Amino acid sequence: MSKFPTLLHRRDTYIERIKPFMHTPIVKVMIGHRRVGKSYILYQLIDEIRNHEHDANIIYINKEDIDYVDIVSSKDLHDYIAQRLIRGKKNYIFIDEIQEIEDFKVAVRSLALDESNDIYITGSNSEMFSSDLANELGGRYVEFKIYSLSYMEFLDFHKLNNDDESLEKYIRFGGLPYLIHLPMREEVVMEYVRSVYSTIVLRDVVARNNIRNTAFLEQLIRFLADHIGSLFSSKSISDFLKSQNIRMSPTLVSEYADSLTSAFVVHRLGRYDIVGKRLFERGEKYFFENMGIRNVVAGYKPQDRA
Repeated sequence: MSKFPTLLHRRDTYIERIKPFMHTPIVKVMIGHRRVGKSYILYQLIDEIRNHEHDANIIYINKEDIDYVDIVSSKDLHDYIAQRLIRGKKNYIFIDEIQEIEDFKVAVRSLALDESNDIYITGSNSEMFSSDLANELGGRYVEFKIYSLSYMEFLDFHKLNNDDESLEKYIRFGGLPYLIHLPMREEVVMEYVRSVYSTIVLRDVVARNNIRNTAFLEQLIRFLADHIGSLFSSKSISDFLKSQNIRMSPTLVSEYADSLTSAFVVHRLGRYDIVGKRLFERGEKYFFENMGIRNVVAGYKPQDRA
């Protein structure tokens, strides 16, 4: 059984949403980009279980931990867990960053057939989860999106007052939970945020989507960072880039933008026609999941608060 860090700060809003599904055969899926605190949500859930069941059989796998490097396929995953199941007892199964395991859905489907298995998984790619798990599990899973700290959580984590100075820090640095362990100096914080951004882009966007034109991807990210909240379409982005002597088809722009939303770098909002109750075919807005990451890309400008 792995040792878990001491829980310094609880994110009870998420736990309260997940609680109704605990101790059931419904697979609990938590998705969000790297370092938003998905692992700590798992630790908090494990803590909840231990508080009510001291001898609980907890099986934990973290694919970012070298201890689990040999679990690379669905069969590896199934065999590892099967060897640790206790028959006639509730088994609590936690798998962190499960997308690193090939065809993980096959193992999850098999394990979910046994109602004594209470399964919790996390991942960093929304498209993979929504398509793969929907096909394999049908209505037997529930999904929770985990985001960076809200402003009120940021105040709580950092023991700050709700004032203009605190708001400035939040807008400048963003809400990555690990920042509580760092000096709140710009050169320190932004170096950490930059490393998180690089990991997300390289592992969850470039590698996962086999993107070859990384230079264009970086240009697209910069464009989105410079135009937060602006209304545009893939064609309008393509036309703008063409004016900058960067030729990229609207289709490819759309595919790259999709890969960024799937990895939770940005969120996309479509225009909604209240009268006709239909989504417009053209016209979307993009917002960054984390303002610290946006500022690493485009630079922080105080006027952005307006």
